[in-house]
Amino acid sequence: MLKKKKIRKGPIAVIECYQEIPCNPCEEACKFNAIIIGEPITNPPVFITENCTGCGQCIARCPGLAVFVVNENYSEKEGLVSFPYEFLPLPKKDQIIDAVDRNGLKVCKGKIIKIINKKSFDLTSVITIAVPKKHVNKVRGIKLLKNK
Repeated sequence: MLKKKKIRKGPIAVIECYQEIPCNPCEEACKFNAIIIGEPITNPPVFITENCTGCGQCIARCPGLAVFVVNENYSEKEGLVSFPYEFLPLPKKDQIIDAVDRNGLKVCKGKIIKIINKKSFDLTSVITIAVPKKHVNKVRGIKLLKNK
């Protein structure tokens, strides 16, 4: 569970990985030792809140698409959610989208703030959207709106 105090200070990772499978790319990606898998490699990740800088390097590295970064400190009314995105076409900056939960159900409207598409991310983009603050801990993806 995230510590509210840390969330309000700035961005912080959220790890929603609950499977005990041999996997540790998130641990390898974190230069701040905020994610620990250890031995055996099937351990679920342990998140060290105090070590997380919210850099987001872990997001695209997770093959299970289970790592996000939230920031409740974006503006007075909005927070940011950054998440992995593996679909085409990519949305465009400033595009209005439907923000959805982990089950794909619409939570609210959101706005694309940033798209990172590095070669080192191996075809996984990282999308950052702005949503009302009350939804940052529920939103986990987007659904692009169809042009009418």
